[in-house]
Amino acid sequence: MFPSLFPHGMAQYLIGGSLIGLGIAMLYLTTGRPGGISTFFSASWSWVFKSSFFQQTSLLSSRNWRVIYALGLILGGTLYALLGLPIEASQVPLWKLALGGLLIGFGARLGGGCTSGHGICGIASLSMNSVIMVITFLSTAIATAWVIKLAET
Repeated sequence: MFPSLFPHGMAQYLIGGSLIGLGIAMLYLTTGRPGGISTFFSASWSWVFKSSFFQQTSLLSSRNWRVIYALGLILGGTLYALLGLPIEASQVPLWKLALGGLLIGFGARLGGGCTSGHGICGIASLSMNSVIMVITFLSTAIATAWVIKLAET
């Protein structure tokens, strides 16, 4: 159908998307809370740092399930690798990955959540704020990719 967009086929994307949807639905049904990974870091730091920011009730009360949620992400990636499914190494230099990570972390804090939290959970719950954030994330990402592509040519 779209061979240049999906050189390894579409099956793994369909399976992955279905599993993400099932996981998010299970999380919401069992906790009543939407998923997202950015708050995991703050909740995890609540075990280490005793400052008022990290000792917020919302972080303390959610840190156990957030750790399980994050472990699920790691186990999912591990299972994918163990099944021998195609893995391609990034050709992006380490400094660009680090800078991108810092900018994404800053954006997640500024935007009140990460791309996965807004894109998967926020839109699914019909949050207009999440729709606006996803449009912002995607527009910025597309513009950045074009600027980098033009700068490299």
